[in-house]
Amino acid sequence: MWRALFVSLSRNRMMKERVMRWGFVWRAASRFVAGERLEDGLRAIRELEAMGIGGILDHLGENVESAADAMRATEDYWLALDHLAALGMRPHLAVKLTHLGLDIGEEICEGNLRRVIERAAQVGTVVEIDMESSVYTERTLRLYRRLAPQYPNTRVAIQAYLYRSREDVERLIEEGIARIRLCKGAYQEPPHIAYPRKRDVDASYVRLMERLLSAEARRRGAYVAIATHDERIIQHALRRIAEWEVPRDAFEFQMLYGIRRDLQLSLARQGYTVRVYVPYGTEWYPYFMRRLGERPANVWFVVRNLLRA
Repeated sequence: MWRALFVSLSRNRMMKERVMRWGFVWRAASRFVAGERLEDGLRAIRELEAMGIGGILDHLGENVESAADAMRATEDYWLALDHLAALGMRPHLAVKLTHLGLDIGEEICEGNLRRVIERAAQVGTVVEIDMESSVYTERTLRLYRRLAPQYPNTRVAIQAYLYRSREDVERLIEEGIARIRLCKGAYQEPPHIAYPRKRDVDASYVRLMERLLSAEARRRGAYVAIATHDERIIQHALRRIAEWEVPRDAFEFQMLYGIRRDLQLSLARQGYTVRVYVPYGTEWYPYFMRRLGERPANVWFVVRNLLRA
């Protein structure tokens, strides 16, 4: 119910226009969003790198409604990559396919995605394809499968709360392109598509993580980004990594900007690869609403900011 409320709010345009004018909401959102400009994202990346933590730069935006808007988004990604090249920085780049025109057509989206991936390859970095709601899962994986063999600098997100994810992971392992950002999932999905209970999502996450860390999967080229703030799951992963002698170039840990900074730093100090997803841009409202829906503690953070205001 909690998640459903905030996911619904994330899609409400009237609410978006009203809420984004409230200064105290931005003050709360700025915990999770680096800022509205590319320079804000780059500043946050530099701060992370100074602590031995890598970054994933995410220009916020989704569900564009025209080919022209999708092209502008593509050009914005190019601009970000040009800035990174000029500064000698190599953070990963996260993209949402609906930002590149997936709602308009797969052909338009694929053309834009190819341009971004090819430019990222020239710069020497990786493009991480975000997974959106289940409406887009099949199309996202179809595009990834088409491009991944040609572009090894790509990864795709898999959501542990979807029933289909076990089969998707197996297929990607079999095809030798299981370069996966494993997350739990932040959208509201019906119970016939996704596990409704947290304990079942957690169990699914652990099963998929262990499969991707397995010797067989690694022999087929599997790489897993363990994207979670759940300390119990992270400790379980560390035990398996030690027990199975998983080399450190076969996995990494990923977290979100503004969440569990202590854990990010602790893992980095132990010598593990840690990357933090750093969102920026004027379209921060949907992202912020989904972060609120994930944990009640995030809402209390906003309430405290409201009281201070």
